[in-house]
Amino acid sequence: MLKVRVMPCLLLDDGKLFKTINFEKPNYIGDPINAVKIFNDKEVDELIVVDISVTKENRKPDFKRITEIASECFMPLAYGGGIKSIADMKRIFALGAEKVVICSAAVENPDLISEAARIFGSQSVVISIDVRKNKDGFYEVFTQSGRKATGFDPVNWAKAVESVGAGEIFLNSIDRDGVMKGYDIPLIRKVTSAVNIPVIACGGASQVKDFAKAVKAGASAVAAGSMFVYFRNHLDGVLINFPDKAELKELF
Repeated sequence: MLKVRVMPCLLLDDGKLFKTINFEKPNYIGDPINAVKIFNDKEVDELIVVDISVTKENRKPDFKRITEIASECFMPLAYGGGIKSIADMKRIFALGAEKVVICSAAVENPDLISEAARIFGSQSVVISIDVRKNKDGFYEVFTQSGRKATGFDPVNWAKAVESVGAGEIFLNSIDRDGVMKGYDIPLIRKVTSAVNIPVIACGGASQVKDFAKAVKAGASAVAAGSMFVYFRNHLDGVLINFPDKAELKELF
């Protein structure tokens, strides 16, 4: 395994694989099972799967789809989307996921973080912090797939989730999502310098050099979506891909 984890982030919408731009304009990519099989062959370190449809529609996780994905996934799997209770988490772990990713429910009920950490261990609890710049130009945390402003500053929220037991932060730049113009380095610096738990940077990667920039800014791991599902960019067609291990080892 690489010293720095590099992981695809796959988005599900009604059980199918999609990719968004700025958390909007979902573009159909294909069958998530096919993508998982390719990432197995590429010996990917870890996989993040987030179901954006269950959050938007206020539904429970699609346990049937999670079962199908987990049964094909030979790498550690982190699942997010629709998780609202310890019972949801227990079922997801029983289906084969190693981690749960929580966003909206963490804001609505921070006690859920501490309870989950106590029962499952902090290492299994990942808090997704979705951030965009508001109309005043300040970073702000959003929930409900980027639709609901919280008024929270991401640095303060990162400190808060760490203090109640979160084991990892999945830091997502909504402004960079799908645009493939590089990570939001200032945002990564701000959050990583404020906490001691690992931070996974996501949003904007287009080439392996972007990973190194995020790590230099403080990220413990890097994730990408568009880079791993498109040929070169979203205009060039779908191609499930992952960098060669040798290339990544040289990078880190």
